[in-house]
Amino acid sequence: MTDQEVMATFDPLRPRLCRIAYRMLGSIVEAEDVVQEAFLRWLDTDRDAVREPAAFLRRVVTRLCLDQLKSARRRRETYIGPWLPEPMVEESDEIDDITLPLMMALERLSPLERAAFLLHDVFGVSFDEIAKTIGRKPATCRRLASRARVNVRNARRRFDIPPEQGLEIASAFFAASRSGNVQQLRSLLATDTVVLTDGGGKTGAPRRPIAGVDNVVRLFASLGLIFAKSMSKLVGYEVINGLPGFITIEEGARLQTTALEIRDGRITMVYVTRNPEKLRHLYALH
Repeated sequence: MTDQEVMATFDPLRPRLCRIAYRMLGSIVEAEDVVQEAFLRWLDTDRDAVREPAAFLRRVVTRLCLDQLKSARRRRETYIGPWLPEPMVEESDEIDDITLPLMMALERLSPLERAAFLLHDVFGVSFDEIAKTIGRKPATCRRLASRARVNVRNARRRFDIPPEQGLEIASAFFAASRSGNVQQLRSLLATDTVVLTDGGGKTGAPRRPIAGVDNVVRLFASLGLIFAKSMSKLVGYEVINGLPGFITIEEGARLQTTALEIRDGRITMVYVTRNPEKLRHLYALH
């Protein structure tokens, strides 16, 4: 098989392999590294003996992710402040059932539960193939996926809000939070709103969740003093990990993403990513 034929086989599979790796790891950078390693292994494989390249590469990527998750869990134990997955900006034809709340719920699963759930429930892989991938019996894989479903049931709930309405609320939230319009801000928030800000100890960010509408309003009122001196530059309104939100450039030319979880027309969660290491893939775009 020539190099051109190798690329012709691998390249169409790359986007799906990247999505599997990202859903497993919560990191776009690490997902791309895993897929590149899978490509190198594909080059060293007796490809004529592989009947189903897609299944073979899916197994390679999943196993690499399982190895990666072991070290990732150790790193998260010492992570400074709230941890959020790297933000994925999605096109309308790419959006699947995995939203940011579900991504965070997946963190509570064991690596094998996570693999079984994602491969079967999200990517439609049979339990027989999952068994070959993770080295367990099909019945065990069914039990792993079942346990995972129970643990992520609440987070898996879809949001019954049209994308355009979600982005309208995101626009109103951006205007209210940056202008210091407390009354407008309060009208957008649920009483139990929570703000999670991921700075990773590398930039200014609250190290604990900010919970309750009064506390959230006070937070943005205090940030209003900063915005008055250096107003956020709006890069654009986007769908971020399945949620409406926006990308901004903040003081010091720092990129930031904000994603909003909305229920019954009110914002219940505000997810802010400020850790520059998690935004490197977006710097390349902006």
